[in-house]
Amino acid sequence: MTDDLAEVSRIRRQRRPAVVAHRGASADRPEHTLAAYELALAQGAEGLECDVRLTRDHQLVCVHDRTVDRTSSGTGVVSEMTLAQLRELDFGSWHARGAPASVLTLAELLTLTLDWPDPVRLFIETKHPVRYGALVEQLLLAELHRFGVAAPASADHSRAVVISFSPAAVWRVRRNAPMLPTILLGETARLLGGSAATAVGATGIGPSIVTLRDHPDAVDRAAASGRATYCWTVDEYADVTHCARIGVDFIATNHPGRVREWLEPGRR
Repeated sequence: MTDDLAEVSRIRRQRRPAVVAHRGASADRPEHTLAAYELALAQGAEGLECDVRLTRDHQLVCVHDRTVDRTSSGTGVVSEMTLAQLRELDFGSWHARGAPASVLTLAELLTLTLDWPDPVRLFIETKHPVRYGALVEQLLLAELHRFGVAAPASADHSRAVVISFSPAAVWRVRRNAPMLPTILLGETARLLGGSAATAVGATGIGPSIVTLRDHPDAVDRAAASGRATYCWTVDEYADVTHCARIGVDFIATNHPGRVREWLEPGRR
């Protein structure tokens, strides 16, 4: 087993992590806005990350918090508001470098992702516990089917990845869309050891950078089991180089432009 892990480690360290824009280029633009994701793509992000929630009329929107209070001009719980009500709010001006912006739907973000000339992956996080429970994954998979990305030929070529801290949510996706990559987020020993991911059929694990500083061996162990490692949220140079050194596959960052530059000095 030790020899196998060493060989896996050697192979994986020959390539750098892919850069995933956490809620878009969210350090420079208001999170989950079209402007944040357009800037991330322009900066060379190879993946985009978003959180999705259901509105009262069952529309998937990209909002991290349970309420809109922090990131909009209004107040209220996302699940108690309709899409039309959300569209009346400004989701951009709160940010120091923001401008007025409408709430972003998952359909709009999928369109941007799939229309981009380079292949970009969209990492979609479902939030739990929530009012609508399993309906979130049900409607998410329906939307991914509508865009033709719910049944990729292989996980390696998938344009969408579903991620969640909820094992039940990951299991629902794996059961209904077995070829779609999934990442179980978390910090527990069961996650790092792989037993939690095995139980729900996740194709990857998603520890934080804080955890991977203390448990770098988790990356090789995941790879030895055929799983990718997605690390969040990686904004500092020392952490970026640490992730590259131990063979992390995907790093989520609020600064996609500077992280690409750190990984590829002199890149234009």
